[in-house]
Amino acid sequence: MSELPGSWARVPLDVVGSWGSGGTPTRTNDQYYAKEGIPWLVIGDLNDRVVFKSSNFITELGLANSSAKLVPAGTLLVAMYGSIGKLGITGIECATNQAIAFCKPNESIVSLRYLYYAMFNAKPDLLALGQGGAQQNISQSVLKEFDIPLAPKNEQTRISIQLDTLLTRIQSCNDRFDAIPALLKRFRQTVLDAALSGAFSESGAEEDASKVSISSIASVGTGSTPLRSNSQFFASTGTPWVTSSATSEAIIVRAHEYVTPAAISAHRLKVYPKGTLLVAMYGEGKTRGQVAELGIDATINQACAAVVVDGTKALTAFVKLALQANYLNMRELAEGGNQPNLNLSKVKDFEIPLPALAAQTQIIQRVEALFTLADRIEAYATAARAHAQRLSPLVLAKAFRGELVPQDPQDEPASALLERIAAQRAMPAEKKQTNKPRQARTPRAPKEAAAMTKSRHDDDVKDKPYLADHLRRLGVATTAEVLFNASELPVADFYKQLAWEVAQGHIADGGTTLEARHAAG
Repeated sequence: MSELPGSWARVPLDVVGSWGSGGTPTRTNDQYYAKEGIPWLVIGDLNDRVVFKSSNFITELGLANSSAKLVPAGTLLVAMYGSIGKLGITGIECATNQAIAFCKPNESIVSLRYLYYAMFNAKPDLLALGQGGAQQNISQSVLKEFDIPLAPKNEQTRISIQLDTLLTRIQSCNDRFDAIPALLKRFRQTVLDAALSGAFSESGAEEDASKVSISSIASVGTGSTPLRSNSQFFASTGTPWVTSSATSEAIIVRAHEYVTPAAISAHRLKVYPKGTLLVAMYGEGKTRGQVAELGIDATINQACAAVVVDGTKALTAFVKLALQANYLNMRELAEGGNQPNLNLSKVKDFEIPLPALAAQTQIIQRVEALFTLADRIEAYATAARAHAQRLSPLVLAKAFRGELVPQDPQDEPASALLERIAAQRAMPAEKKQTNKPRQARTPRAPKEAAAMTKSRHDDDVKDKPYLADHLRRLGVATTAEVLFNASELPVADFYKQLAWEVAQGHIADGGTTLEARHAAG
């Protein structure tokens, strides 16, 4: 573990705020739960961001008759069961179940945003503390004993602002990488559609291709499943026996099961040659309608149609891409109840455009070149995405080693904060009460001081799209943390105002970012 800067300290979570956990009203009492009422959060509601809604609600009676407690907006939530360390910040007043610990930070020691990021950085360490069997968990006492690096108060603000900026950019980058597979899927389909429309032939004329049925250019057959009860029909080696699940591969080069000569004879199984196209006629999910090519000689079951193309009439590669391009059209021909299926006659009668052999060759070459390009882009994007996904943990680790922003020697060190808090805790209760108005206040960074100058009840805030106006001035979609920094509102007021503006449609919550909706007024 690297040394922290001299102005930092390590501090147990018990010191930085007031901790608690929720509870679950008795499930058998219908009066404790409702479709509307007090939002009651479970771990599934946590999103590692600001939480504005819950999937469950309890009544005032349910709250009063359980250990659940109301927590205000601006409270940190930490999962203790299962998804240990999963986080949330309440954007609404709500209650939680006992699997969630909550913390109201002592703002004189730690800011909510700094604590949130420190906990996010600590997720792997918290997860390692989990105990139990199928569902690992940590206790609240373990959580409160866990320590985090504590920066000087002003430096906390600088770190939070920098993390707001960097992590938002990283998330935006990851979002773009996440969109690439769908874009490439559409690109490949567009290529197939263009190939069959005549766009890749020399003349570019669709009328160059006539429509023909599969049975007019290929022999079409199927297979069967040998009796499982006969031990002489299946073996660890022998003739490959392929089922419709194998059609998820473009080229099938291996089988999971093998049949014996006895099975081939008894069930009149045909061994189809390498290069045969298989069309899945049965199968749940995406299977039905999939097309694959045998890369080995094999037998098949009754859920596949085997298409052996006559090379004098068509090229196997062209028929394959034609069937792939018509995947959805093929699926629509299926009939049946709960699990619609294709049949051999529908595959035989299915029509595809068929240009001359020379044009087929040209089309195949163009498609293969474009698919190779798409494959190369996908490989680059996958590698880059893996690097990008490592950036957030690296940035967080750097931040909590004291390496993300420079230290300011004018900042009051964290040790002074802790000594003052310790002195306050040790002070007799009467003296605390007497001296409370004169308690020393921790110097705040100018930005943090500005963040406390307004109230949600001010005329320019109450019932107004105050935060949406700030978003418009910022000019870009941004995180809740960045908006808070610009809002000049206390934490609790900020999250109440944000929840109200989201509910009123002034602000759109995009999950990782917020953006203004319709104009003010």
